[in-house]
Amino acid sequence: MELMFHMELMFHVELMFHMELMFHVELMFHVELMFHMELMFHVELLFHVELMIHVELLFHMELMFHVELLFHVELMFHVELLFHVELLFHVELMFHVELLFHMELMFHVELMFHVELMFHVELMFHVELMFHVELMFHVELLFHVELMIHVELLFHMELMFHMELMIHVELMFHVELLFHMELLFHMELMFHMELMFHVELLMFHVELLMFHVELLMFHVEPMFHVEPMFHVEPMFHNQFVSAFKQSPRREDDISVVTAAMSVVFSSGTDIVEELRLSYGGMAATTKLAMKTGNKLLGRPWGEELLQEACSSLAEEMTLDPSAPGGMVTYRRTLTLSLFYKFYLTVLQKLRDQGVKGEELQSEYLSASEIFHPETPCSAQIYQAVPEGRSLEDVLGRPMMHLSALQQATGEALYCDDMPLYENELYLALITSTKAHANIISIDSSAAEEMPGVVCCVFASDIPGSNATGPIHYDETVLADQQVTCVGHIIGAVVAETQLEAQRAAKAVKVQYEELKPIITIQEAIANQSFYQPIRTIQNGDLEAGFMQADHILEGEMHIGGQEHFYLETNVTLAVPREDGEMELFVSTQAPTKTQSLVAKALGVSANRVVVRVKRMGGGFGGKESRNTLLSTVVAVAANKLRRPVGFLNSGKVVALDVLYYSNVGNSMDLSLSVMERALFHMENSYSLTNIRGRGFLCKTNLPSNTAFRGFGGPQGMMVTENWITDVAQSLGKPSDEVRRLNLYMEGQSTPYNQILSQFTLDRCWDECMFRSEYQQRRAAIELYNRQNRWTKRGLAIVPTKFGISFTALFLNQAGALVHIYTDGSVLLTHGGTEMGQGLHTKMVQVASRVLGVPPSKIHVSETSTNTVPNTSPTAASSSSDLNGAAVQNACQILSERLEPYKSPKGSWEDWVRAAYFNRVNLSANGFYKTPDLGYDFETNSGRAFNYFTYGVACSEVEIDCLTGAHKNLSTTIVMDVGHSLNPAIDIGQVEGAFMQGVGLFTLEELHYSPQGVLLTRGPGSYKIPGFGDIPTKLTVSLLRDAPNDKAIFASKAVGEPPLFLAASVFYAIKEAVSAARVESELRGAFRLDSPASAERIRNACSDRFTQLCPPAEPGSFTPWSVQV
Repeated sequence: MELMFHMELMFHVELMFHMELMFHVELMFHVELMFHMELMFHVELLFHVELMIHVELLFHMELMFHVELLFHVELMFHVELLFHVELLFHVELMFHVELLFHMELMFHVELMFHVELMFHVELMFHVELMFHVELMFHVELLFHVELMIHVELLFHMELMFHMELMIHVELMFHVELLFHMELLFHMELMFHMELMFHVELLMFHVELLMFHVELLMFHVEPMFHVEPMFHVEPMFHNQFVSAFKQSPRREDDISVVTAAMSVVFSSGTDIVEELRLSYGGMAATTKLAMKTGNKLLGRPWGEELLQEACSSLAEEMTLDPSAPGGMVTYRRTLTLSLFYKFYLTVLQKLRDQGVKGEELQSEYLSASEIFHPETPCSAQIYQAVPEGRSLEDVLGRPMMHLSALQQATGEALYCDDMPLYENELYLALITSTKAHANIISIDSSAAEEMPGVVCCVFASDIPGSNATGPIHYDETVLADQQVTCVGHIIGAVVAETQLEAQRAAKAVKVQYEELKPIITIQEAIANQSFYQPIRTIQNGDLEAGFMQADHILEGEMHIGGQEHFYLETNVTLAVPREDGEMELFVSTQAPTKTQSLVAKALGVSANRVVVRVKRMGGGFGGKESRNTLLSTVVAVAANKLRRPVGFLNSGKVVALDVLYYSNVGNSMDLSLSVMERALFHMENSYSLTNIRGRGFLCKTNLPSNTAFRGFGGPQGMMVTENWITDVAQSLGKPSDEVRRLNLYMEGQSTPYNQILSQFTLDRCWDECMFRSEYQQRRAAIELYNRQNRWTKRGLAIVPTKFGISFTALFLNQAGALVHIYTDGSVLLTHGGTEMGQGLHTKMVQVASRVLGVPPSKIHVSETSTNTVPNTSPTAASSSSDLNGAAVQNACQILSERLEPYKSPKGSWEDWVRAAYFNRVNLSANGFYKTPDLGYDFETNSGRAFNYFTYGVACSEVEIDCLTGAHKNLSTTIVMDVGHSLNPAIDIGQVEGAFMQGVGLFTLEELHYSPQGVLLTRGPGSYKIPGFGDIPTKLTVSLLRDAPNDKAIFASKAVGEPPLFLAASVFYAIKEAVSAARVESELRGAFRLDSPASAERIRNACSDRFTQLCPPAEPGSFTPWSVQV
């Protein structure tokens, strides 16, 4: 065994306990009562555990945090316990010490370490609880100790045991530290704590040292799991404990600030006898508010104490303005807000017990309640197909996604699931660590000598052109002289395995000459760093409009970026073929664009490059252009190896002038088209006679930004809804009245002179108002807000009008290829790619209707450039319209060819065979182009869109004014998708787009350092919506009887239009914040940027707590992150 307890581990412990010495002890004093525990020593007997030699495992460094334990040490004046000393007989237990090593077994400790993180604090209070325990006859239980042998089981902990309890022995001298060595034995009492050990979880380590000493009895505690003792607090009604965690997202998220608080009152009074406050997230380790706690001793639990506590906490809980993680003002405010919640909770408990003191106002009660744990529910409403239609005609029916079962079972294949090719190699990128710099030299020699490395690839290895880009060739495949962002691709390493390639890429040394970077929009404006052209859409007479206005309102809004967060990242498999051919398996929305750029880089014609796409694990615009950089690099390697509003008193807006600034990054990519789309949607759904919008593309040293679902439309409309809301707040009118007053009507014209026909937005609005019971809920919310001070509710109804078509005219085309085989089966290929949106399923439904065969006879294999050439990206919500019409065209051709053979007595298979034997071509190419399109920015004329998809959403939210947390209580969506091709898929798209918009407008944040480094690079720091972000009640209704004569089978596009409806959640939050601000006598318009994160919500709810934590003066510090 000795071997086992490699005390070496122990040393960790030593380190630890030094800390422990810290003060835990004081907690322990309660324990002194515990002396009964001494009896516990019986437990020692337990140490059978000693067998637990596992000790050796002890390695667990967790010791490290044991440091937390240190406070435990705080010499618990347990001294009083000293008398326990006599009890010290435990000491005899000490002999256990030798056994102690079995203690090692205690490795429990390792578990403990989690605890330590937990914030010994809790441990602390548990201790107090412990004293309750003291009486806790536990003692008797103790004997159970013998059962302790279970302890051995503990050995898991054995790691712990390294606990080198032995050292404890040293600890023993601990005593001398504590000098209340007695404390040590006292420790036994502690073990009670163990009892609590659930509690310990938090503090577990805390007693690490301690219980080392008592390790002997340590195991005991397991015996009487009775440990729940920590509930003991109810035993004595004079102690209360609470813990808090505040994080950006409710589930599975790292906390911003945590807190554990304990207060003990003199029996039967509200006089504070002991107050302990500890916080996480305010320093590198848990931070105790010792000064505040000590200052409030002997004070009654009331308003004066609250004021003094908050003032003291604001002074004691400080953060450097540059603190890692940012959110400094928010974090400081949370320390006060969480204490206030604790204050209210305890005050209510005291009143419940009949303790006289400060009265608790009823409107404050909601601040201490659990924040909405309800389970969500939903409803989907759509129009059923006409009665009598054949069941084989699946068009318009909620047919299941073709790949649903394979995806659910894991059988669906993606690029990374493909079997390995013989001699297949892996590529790892060499990327820039500087935002803007000249490359002085590149040294790859060390990397090339590493095991498994085949070669390194740099710009000089590109056989064709190094210039690349989806529209403008303003990027490089591989940087050769200068890097313009962090992450700029400089080269690549090719190796036998992925790990070898990644290791070698890190070994490549690049020497830079740093240049001054431009990171933010403000910096770009200051330096006039813009791409050209600057787009403008203008209509009416702005000057006359502003002269007519009763009020002129100016404002500003910043809308953050969003990560695509597709589950399948960008991936390319390149296979060199003979005669200069290259076959690529790619996760892309744009096969033809990928084909073209790869051919350009290789210096070959497009007919030698084949791009194949089976399916993608999500795209959302992120794989329309940026994937091509990866594809070109992989292909080269494979080749080498062979931003004023005028309005009337009524709320009618008569003039609008808007400036849009977009942080484009280090290349144009698709940003000009994105800005054009933002300008096309700058009025959203409102008729504005006099309007001008101008868009500036800011050239910065960030990685190039690209398309995202909505493609600038949501951003343009978001600004619109912001000034609509500000107009309503400035006039003191309900926002829904101002929105409805300004809403378009049938036949009106947009700022870009397109007449609105088949206008259904007014129908969507009225139905949404009805289904959401808007007026009743508005009245209920006003009552709720009058009755509650620290939680507020808001309600908002928001429309959307989304134009459908590519703004680039030439992209509005599609092709399809359909084969009918002699057994009657049909192979369908088209130019769209499947990324989970159900495009292939809809195409099969279209073919099934036209050919008159069941969908089971139709198969879609993949999308490939060698079957359907010159394809447009699967984007702009146009894929079903374009490819569906192409599929329809091909199938109509085949149906006409089969017409002579369609015998009423024969089957589909008979018709096909008869046509084949008569040498009829059973293969057809289909094509479609959207008619009557084409817009000219210079003349503000032409038809920009084929039609518009309309929708309206109403959302009700509740915010916690003290923490900034919010909950979406209810959302009702009414969407016009024409005659839905597939209601199941379309409703799924509405729900999915809405939740993605919830992320964009309320949660997801991209943080960049002042040096241009992306700080949110993974799910640990970048949070997308979770289950708790789903509305408690979600209702989606597809508008009935709204055929669209401009798209396939009277349907409408549905992919992007619903995303903006999540703005209803944002503006409901803003309404709730406005109600909170009224409590502080703050009325009228205010700025709330997107996303409406917990930090922004809390800071906007200005109150006495936020005033105690003012932000640092801008420019006086270097922030952790910057708003780009």
